[in-house]
Amino acid sequence: MSLLVVGLSHRSAPVSVLERASLSADAKVKLLHDTLAAEPAAEATVLATCNRIELYADVDKFHAGVAELSTLLAQHSGVALEELTPYLYVHYEDRAVHHLFSVACGLDSMVVGEGQILGQIKDALALGQELHTAGRLVNDLFQQALRVGKRAHSETGIDRAGQSLVTFGLEQLAVHEPVGQWAAGKRALVIGAGSMSSLAAATLARVGVADIAVANRTAERAQRLAEILVASGTGVTARAVTMGAVAEELTRVDVVVSCTGATGLVLSADDVLAAVSGDPTAELLPVGAVAQTAGAQTAGARVAVARVAEPAGGDVLARLVAVAEAGRRIADAGAVRTIPAAEPDGCPLGLDAPAGDGRAALTGVDAGSLELHGTWADQGEAAAQRQPRRAARSRADGAPVRLALLDLAMPRDIDAAVHRIPGVRLVDIESLAETSADAPMAADVDAVRGIVTEEVAAFGAAQRAAHITPTVVALRAMAAEVVAMEVARLDGRVPDLDERQRAEVTQTVRRVVDKLLHAPTVRVKQLASEPGGAGYAEALRELFDLDPQTVASVSRADAADPKNDDPGRAS
Repeated sequence: MSLLVVGLSHRSAPVSVLERASLSADAKVKLLHDTLAAEPAAEATVLATCNRIELYADVDKFHAGVAELSTLLAQHSGVALEELTPYLYVHYEDRAVHHLFSVACGLDSMVVGEGQILGQIKDALALGQELHTAGRLVNDLFQQALRVGKRAHSETGIDRAGQSLVTFGLEQLAVHEPVGQWAAGKRALVIGAGSMSSLAAATLARVGVADIAVANRTAERAQRLAEILVASGTGVTARAVTMGAVAEELTRVDVVVSCTGATGLVLSADDVLAAVSGDPTAELLPVGAVAQTAGAQTAGARVAVARVAEPAGGDVLARLVAVAEAGRRIADAGAVRTIPAAEPDGCPLGLDAPAGDGRAALTGVDAGSLELHGTWADQGEAAAQRQPRRAARSRADGAPVRLALLDLAMPRDIDAAVHRIPGVRLVDIESLAETSADAPMAADVDAVRGIVTEEVAAFGAAQRAAHITPTVVALRAMAAEVVAMEVARLDGRVPDLDERQRAEVTQTVRRVVDKLLHAPTVRVKQLASEPGGAGYAEALRELFDLDPQTVASVSRADAADPKNDDPGRAS
């Protein structure tokens, strides 16, 4: 076994890099074809989710394999290799097996213990089988990973250590309320009709949302999901809408969950602003205008937003200013944090005015300076988050949350800038990663780690034993030929033997050969299954002078076993 995995995940790379490196369906197909065309790889598949991109391959050269797989990942993700390299990790042989089994059990997930990853592993295997890039090693590995993941969920309480991203995301939207209480009677819009969107819709129905609209590029899939929701017995009403109707639906709903495969934004800040302002022609005010208008508001009150001319091509982030509230609370990327009133280091631009005077301090500031001020504020928020975590506070503490947004897509579906719109709360993959990092680990995680260690050892032993099998088969084939030759020679010397006598002699010779070979072949399989046992196959070939071509032909026939390409084995 020479298994190599090269990849990046939410643990090694920031969300911005994962987002840019995400692979489309076509890119995954081309990546696998190019991987097999590369010299070091004999078989491969790719596991690409919103939280990870990993290329698994059976390679004959480690260093050449790492170089080739890294280059191919960069080439097909569109991120330059020199930029991608700092975020890549590499696992080889048993460490690669350990990594995949840990992933399958949910130990490497953003939300520990979530079960969604099992479906994604199954999809990765199915893709390799469909493209015929998955050979015996990849098939065995991924099928075993599925079994290990199911075992972990059935034998331990790992499910209690975490939930699906959907449930966890809804908990972050609800902040300090039980999800069922927060969701009761709300109206929701689900954008997308794939596996994650379907899970989101089913979860919303289960927690008590009253009405769900489903929007998807393919109307039939949206309609089918709506019908399933109505038939679920939860009492929810559901309907399909076109993507063109999303803007109108935004004005009606309280919650939006989006998870599509789109390469660009599905909801822009202007779309959301128009929906919550009640004015379809509304645009974001320039920086100065917002600050001046805000000066006339009481603390925590909502700024009226109207259509104002602005410079063409202005950066949307430069046009947005959070409505300053007493205590200088700033919402960032959906995770609401509280910044202490006084920071050790002041703003480099002198804009860190005392609490209550933040609006005046921003009046007339140009966009570039505002971004620099925002960077300083974000650093302050990061420092605040490293302190003991306080109870999360939502905009409901000052102004009501008009629209709650959950973005589970990668690349993101919803413009991250919408969190600066008053009355809007956004939770996305990045904020979920930050929040879940502090989640307590359940005691059952240790039990799952024990299962992974045990299964890795068993898988390695099975693979090493399988490696010697062609040699053992070739040895028994040679012994069978010897028996046949000796029986034929006996026929020439004793032609008067009848059929019964000939059969008895033949069976006796075969039993003698089988008994002589039984103990050595069983023992050599045991020895070969142990770490460092790869040399026993070579010793067997040398001792019995086995033809390498015969051994190779047995290996090729074994690898071509139709069972290896049976998609049903992934279930």
